[in-house]
Amino acid sequence: MTSSAAEHRTQRRRAAVASTVGTTIEWYDFFLYSTVAALVLPQVFFPGSSTTAGVLSAFATQFVGFAARPVGAAIFGHLGDRIGRKSTLVTTLLIMGTATVLMGLIPSFATIGIAAPILLTLLRIAQGIGVGGEWGGSVLLSMEWGEAKRRGLMASLPQMGVPLGLLLSTGAVVLVSAISGPAYLEWAWRIPFLLSAVLIGIGLYVRLRVLESPDFAAVKETKVVERQPVWVVLREHPREVLTAAFVRMSEQAPFYLFITFVLTYGTTVLKLPREELLNDTLVAAAVGLISVPLFGHLSDRFGRRLVYGIGIVATGVFAFPYFGLLDTGSSGFVLLAIVVSLIVHDVQYGPQAALIAESFGTNVRYSGAGLGYQLASVIAGGPAPLIAAALLAGTGSSSSIALYIIACCVVSLVALVLMPRKATVPAAEVPA
Repeated sequence: MTSSAAEHRTQRRRAAVASTVGTTIEWYDFFLYSTVAALVLPQVFFPGSSTTAGVLSAFATQFVGFAARPVGAAIFGHLGDRIGRKSTLVTTLLIMGTATVLMGLIPSFATIGIAAPILLTLLRIAQGIGVGGEWGGSVLLSMEWGEAKRRGLMASLPQMGVPLGLLLSTGAVVLVSAISGPAYLEWAWRIPFLLSAVLIGIGLYVRLRVLESPDFAAVKETKVVERQPVWVVLREHPREVLTAAFVRMSEQAPFYLFITFVLTYGTTVLKLPREELLNDTLVAAAVGLISVPLFGHLSDRFGRRLVYGIGIVATGVFAFPYFGLLDTGSSGFVLLAIVVSLIVHDVQYGPQAALIAESFGTNVRYSGAGLGYQLASVIAGGPAPLIAAALLAGTGSSSSIALYIIACCVVSLVALVLMPRKATVPAAEVPA
């Protein structure tokens, strides 16, 4: 093996590790808020409200973070397509991590009054902007260093940041809650937020050692960098952006019900122990470390659309059995429901990154993939817990939530059919 080939393999490994570690930290931060929003924030930042109003208020601040994601995708998509993937990813990591640490330092409503939820909302916006810019760069850095025939697998590696981040954030909550006992609701819930400072240092060390992706380097060398990549995407590729957003309805909306709303539903409606639900989520997240790259790999073998379509159908079929298993209140059935729910999610999430990214040429890929991916946060992930909480309050039954999941799957199947079929444009072939 030549030295250049060996160096390429080294950089490929570094890119995969840096992308995965970075997204793990980003999702640790984001999921930590989601978990605490379901369990703690109503009492700390929205006291005096009824149980339902407090939960809705906490999930509303969560939605603000989702709404900020497309803004982050536009800002950092522009920078990523103009100056490169690596530099942009360092910035998104710093924004996300700093906002999370500061969340752990916000005084409660009892201390500073209305300023507490206002500060929480502002920091949640910063988190959303950071995550909005993070996904596209991480996926592209890994995918563009990979071989063409393995891009589904390479693009799925940063997606492992979701189960890893979920595992770390839920694990941190479980550990701190167990150690602190009653003090958890008073002050100990802040500890996992403050620990993000350590993770920022690790992420920066890993990312600063990676070279720019060869695809973007070729774009710069051939002088086909777009001056306004976001505008080019919106003007020339609106169908790609919209179908990318709607194809995620069946993945993202159910996902935030499976990991966030289930905590509220389980503890308030089913009266299940908080620790049991968190432990079940840990098991499901651990399974995701295998299932996400597995389905990314299968998309290289059998095609992105086929694997993704199977995931959409599986999610819709499982909607009613999911709540049926939960409603039994049996520990074994609840664990089964939570684990299977994340597996059917991973059937879509594994091939999703490559499916979306390959719809755009290299010189606008960061902007296009990021916008399409993050717009789903506004129409799917953000409103999902709010819609589920409102449906449950209005109907008193989980059946309406199951129907909501099925409706999301129908929308995604239509979007998958309408998604343009075109191969990735190699960097050297992008027209000037």
